[in-house]
Amino acid sequence: MGGFIDAALGFPAVLFSFLLVVVVGYWLLVLIGGADVDGLDGDAGDAGGLNGFFAWLGLGGVPVTVILSLMVAFAWFASLAGTVVLGTTDLNGGVMIVLSLLVIAVALVLAFGITRVLALLLSHLMPVGPQPSRGDFMGATCVVRTGSVTATFGQAEVHAKDGSSAIVQVRQPGAEPFRAGSKAVIYDFDADGEFFWIMPVDAVPGLSA
Repeated sequence: MGGFIDAALGFPAVLFSFLLVVVVGYWLLVLIGGADVDGLDGDAGDAGGLNGFFAWLGLGGVPVTVILSLMVAFAWFASLAGTVVLGTTDLNGGVMIVLSLLVIAVALVLAFGITRVLALLLSHLMPVGPQPSRGDFMGATCVVRTGSVTATFGQAEVHAKDGSSAIVQVRQPGAEPFRAGSKAVIYDFDADGEFFWIMPVDAVPGLSA
């Protein structure tokens, strides 16, 4: 175990080890509802930014956060292997630096190649066509996916009329005991906060949980 930690904290693997910690932390936030999977994607119709850049590289059709996470993970693994190999050699400082830089370059190339192949496969599995608009969700029933919903926190899964679904940020003005799996109704959208207001299903005549 000590050898693994030494390799992970050794140069050049340590560069990607730090990025991997950031990636793991981000996905933990996604799991608890504190971050959005599509947080870096921007508007679906925006051809610029990271979306446009990755599409130009042949990595389009997959959320930017997924692409970055895969690249960091593969680059870390490749650099870790390179660091272990370099650790078995007895080279002088100058040669070691050159080889370490070469490991970084190879790790990035391998990470890009593998990620591009996976992105092509994933893009075929993801639905295509126009994304649901916010207006499609007004008055729709949603299912809470976080452990609670407050005035500052919460996520829910909602289905549009065309059958597509999305995880959206939701809030409530009161203190209803929403839990994961609870059903609610979307009744308003806050453009400044980029979230929907929800209320209990039983508060709407004709609907039931």
